Amino acid sequence: MTKTHRAKAKRVGFWRWRSNPLRRRSDRLEAWILLAAWTLALLGGLLAALVTQGAVQDDLAARRADVHSVSAVLTQDAPRIPPVSTSGYSDDKVWAKVRWVAADGSTHTGTTRVDPGTAVGTRITAWTDHTGRLVLEPPSPTEAWLQTALFSAAAALGAAAVVLAGERLARARLDRRRLAEWDAQWAQVGPQWRKRMLG
Repeated sequence: MTKTHRAKAKRVGFWRWRSNPLRRRSDRLEAWILLAAWTLALLGGLLAALVTQGAVQDDLAARRADVHSVSAVLTQDAPRIPPVSTSGYSDDKVWAKVRWVAADGSTHTGTTRVDPGTAVGTRITAWTDHTGRLVLEPPSPTEAWLQTALFSAAAALGAAAVVLAGERLARARLDRRRLAEWDAQWAQVGPQWRKRMLG
């Protein structure tokens, strides 16, 4: 593309902002709507991402603070093959029964996720909450970062999509109004034009 073509394309892209006798009030309004929508989409998306990031990090920190590891022993052989996941997500682990001793000296049993084929009597690390109930292992730093990034990106895209959908609706209303104005103007000019063509 030559410099002349690029300059023409740039001028066409910003025609609503240039002085032009054919530019209508609705064209200027549309230009402001576009500018406001893209600014709000960027700022709103950034704000939504930051708020979501803080919320997810707080939630993950609270979950990490609520659990602690205990040494447990398998009381049965773990299945050798993980079950087929219907959700599409699988961590390649299986459920197995374990026994552990709580801080107060009491013995507990329950089921937790372990590697397939782990033999009875094997020591594993299990996780319990403040009530002593077995829970899933908290996310690793990498998993926590990935969760935070995914939720933040989804929030940013969602916020931007809402703003841009509003912009589309506003521009569609402007287009309907312009078409109605053109119809009204043509109703005035059309008969005179036909007289000239026929006369």
